[in-house]
Amino acid sequence: MGRARLRVAVRVLPALLLTALALAGPWLAPHAIDAPVAAPYAEPGGGAPLGGDQLGRDVLSRLLAGGRELVVTSLLVAVLVTALAAVLGAVSALRPAVGRIVERTCDMLMLLPAVLGILLVTLSWPDGGRLAVVTASVVLGVPYAVRLVAGAAAPVAASGYVEAASVGGERLWYLVAREVLPNLRATLLALFGLRFVAAVYLVATAGFLQVGPQPPAADWALMIRENSGGILLNPWAVLAPSVAVGLLAMSVNLAAAALVPATGRKAVPTL
Repeated sequence: MGRARLRVAVRVLPALLLTALALAGPWLAPHAIDAPVAAPYAEPGGGAPLGGDQLGRDVLSRLLAGGRELVVTSLLVAVLVTALAAVLGAVSALRPAVGRIVERTCDMLMLLPAVLGILLVTLSWPDGGRLAVVTASVVLGVPYAVRLVAGAAAPVAASGYVEAASVGGERLWYLVAREVLPNLRATLLALFGLRFVAAVYLVATAGFLQVGPQPPAADWALMIRENSGGILLNPWAVLAPSVAVGLLAMSVNLAAAALVPATGRKAVPTL
């Protein structure tokens, strides 16, 4: 294995390990997530290595069980946002009239603060649950991503081979799928990493506001909110999920940056 591949593997490995641990966490939890095993806000010790939460439940068990929904939801949001932005951005670059409409729509949506947008969607859709959170996160994330992709796609759309294909009668979907998007791989990969981090922020914010998962569900953001009142008694009940959210976001962003082709990094310096 060359040194370049070794560096990529070292930067990708933490994200893979954290994601695998979060996905398998519910099966690794030593205790039930809703059964008290210690006194409320008990210090670490005995059968609870990270102590107890506000109801005396094992913090480690809830930590292991609380990451899967966040990871799956954030991955889904990042994939949807990147895919929608790729298509809309490429079409905007190839069809300027459509692009102006898309850009004006994105500008209006970008004026909506993230927290307000989450509350508007989730409170107007009280039975939406995770689907409402995903919808709000996609609606809030697509405008930024579309503007980025459209800017990167504009030089590609103006290149000679794309114009030749267009004059030759190729259809719009062919130009998008076969001529433009394959040349934006570096941009889209870096964009995916950024949108995953943004999705973690939005989904965790929804959990903290209790507009997503509800007690007694084990969720990292919900754990931070529930146990903030006892942080001086057992800091691990708040610190452990906080550190987990931060490490997950940083490791995935680092992995996405490491996977960006070297020839494409100069094309996305702002990422």
